[in-house]
Amino acid sequence: MFPIRDHNPSERTPYVTYGLIAINLIVFLMMLPFYSDEAASGRVFVQYGAIPMRLMSGEGLETIITSMFIHGGFMHFAGNMLFLWIFGDNLEDILGHVRFAVFYLVSGLGAALLQVGSDVTSVVPMVGASGAIAGVMGGYLLLFPRARVDVLFIFVVFFRVFPLPAWLMLLFWFGLQVVNGALSMSQVGGGVAYWAHAGGFIAGFLFVLPTWRSLGAQSFWARTEGHPDHPDAKYRLEKSSVPIIRRRK
Repeated sequence: MFPIRDHNPSERTPYVTYGLIAINLIVFLMMLPFYSDEAASGRVFVQYGAIPMRLMSGEGLETIITSMFIHGGFMHFAGNMLFLWIFGDNLEDILGHVRFAVFYLVSGLGAALLQVGSDVTSVVPMVGASGAIAGVMGGYLLLFPRARVDVLFIFVVFFRVFPLPAWLMLLFWFGLQVVNGALSMSQVGGGVAYWAHAGGFIAGFLFVLPTWRSLGAQSFWARTEGHPDHPDAKYRLEKSSVPIIRRRK
């Protein structure tokens, strides 16, 4: 299940969102020579990744920030940037450039704190922007719960695009993180930092809460019906859905 776009155009140029994508891209390109060498990439992850045991000892606090710009490979990088591209501009539109930059870092901090709290003795480095981007998704859920998001569903040889309300897609995603996080607590070693995703989502939701209240809280939802408070984006191919593809016999 991959979101490919929303129908929520921003009204100002999202310079911070573009800047974050550019920084992540530069770091990813710098990492390319290391991905083919497991030992070399491992040294980078250990040096710049957020390691719970190290953080609990009061060391490497800067890695909470550096870890947010390092990815484990192309799919890790591409998936995170796709989510940031879809949802980031609308949060920046509402919060403004400076507050959105602060919001992004606070969401990343919240992600790290919950992941560290889930296993304070872990020596596995955490890397990736997904915790901070989860915060963007949490804020988006509060402000635009009924904005339409086009989601590509892939099931074996079938694929199709469905427009879904943001609340359905985002709450389903959040629920998966909590369930998988609970299941992963019995596992040892590396994997997906599900609790970081949940922590970032919660931090982003709470950060945007005062803004939502200043907009009118429930009256804001009543006025917009949970949709963006401006006309939806219209896409040229919006009425034509991707057909179901079946395997030939």
